[in-house]
Order: sequence, then C-alpha cells, then structure tokens
Amino acid sequence: MLRRAHEIKRTIMHSDYWQLAQFISCASLSGVIDKLFYIGIIMTLSMATQANPIAKKQLAPCPSSPNCVSSQAADADHFIAPFKIIGNIDDAWTALKNALSNHNRTVITRDTGDMLHAQATSLVFRFVDDIDVIMDAETRLIHIRSASRVGYGDFGVNRKRLEKLRSQLQQAHVIE
Repeated sequence: MLRRAHEIKRTIMHSDYWQLAQFISCASLSGVIDKLFYIGIIMTLSMATQANPIAKKQLAPCPSSPNCVSSQAADADHFIAPFKIIGNIDDAWTALKNALSNHNRTVITRDTGDMLHAQATSLVFRFVDDIDVIMDAETRLIHIRSASRVGYGDFGVNRKRLEKLRSQLQQAHVIE
C-alpha cells in the first residue's frame, strides 16, 4: 500500500496539488490513522487529476440567453462551427493568438498551450465578454466560445467577433 502511495505521489508531483501534498507531508503525522489519511488524500487528488482527460476539452455551456455562441453548443441558436485546421497546428495556434491580440480592447488572460481565455471589453459601456478557446490536436479542430458576462442580448456581437476571427485565420491560411 505504501508503494502505491509513493507511485501516486510521483504521478502528481508536477500537478497543482503537489504543494498541498508537501504541506500535508510536512505536518506532524503520527500514528497509522494519520498516515492512512495522508495516503487517502493523495489517492483522491490523483484520481481527480486523472479522472477524465476528455473533460478538460469541454467549453462551458451557453446559458439560455442569446448572448453566447459556442462550437460545442447543442442548439442551433448558440452553435457556431469550430475552426478546422488545414496546416501546422502550432502555426494555427500562434495565428489565433496573434489575431486575438490584434482585436481592439481584447486581452489574452490565460494561455496553457492548448486552452486559452481572453477578455473583450466594449467601447462605450465597458462590458466584458469572455472568449474561451480549446485546441483539439487529435481532431485538428479549434473549439471556441464567446459570451457576454452581463445582460440578456448582445446584438450578435459575440457571433460577429468569432466570424471575424475565422475570417482572419482563413486569410492566414491556417483554417478552412
């Protein structure tokens, strides 16, 4: 059992939970119950980080309001086609980041290599829209979502934003 705990510990050493595991291991662990508790936490964290790698490839669902579009939406009102990569995947990802960065009042706030989050701020009222992007290298698709944080309608701004982005990437010859 301790061997398994050490294997799990090695598995999650490079995860976000490593600092928590180090903190727990440095605490005064005395007795068998404390050690079993420690092993239980490590095993639970390990299972949580390895449970379903596909789940990480999901965009947040759109709300019922019409101010969101997503390539993973189930309904036609919110659906927008994903971007189909035709060239090098890394070139497509770089072109996407460059295009987003060049949009007025748009800032990339998080880039993990295959997932990206950006925020677009409207000119007059300073409303913030969230743009989420997932690179699915296996299917050669870029899944994308744009949604308003507040309000009900968006006058089609989110759809227009993503179609403009699609057009820019098509002109760069990285997507169909």
